[in-house]
Amino acid sequence: MTENDRKDASGATGSSLVAEKSRAKPKKPPLYKVLLLNDDYTPMEFVVLLLMRFFNMNQGQAEQTMLQIHTKGIGLCGVYPREIAETKVRLVLEFAGENEHPLQCTMEKE
Repeated sequence: MTENDRKDASGATGSSLVAEKSRAKPKKPPLYKVLLLNDDYTPMEFVVLLLMRFFNMNQGQAEQTMLQIHTKGIGLCGVYPREIAETKVRLVLEFAGENEHPLQCTMEKE
């Protein structure tokens, strides 16, 4: 038996064989848009507060987004991986409910 015929610990024969590493690029997780829907009852100030609290917007960004929601009926709050988007939707709905506002929040695949 020659040195090239010996088996290594993994059972492969031959020291001249080189295992090629395949490096598959990990897929990025699908992203989801978190959206707020306009209603005729939730105060604009509450929406601004909510956007600042849960979506880390500054006052100006929150006011702009709130006006978009008010005029277009829907507004984008952010884009996140599914688990984070689900959590944001849940937190917004809980906060709105605790404050007795019918504000609706949803998510959709980007």
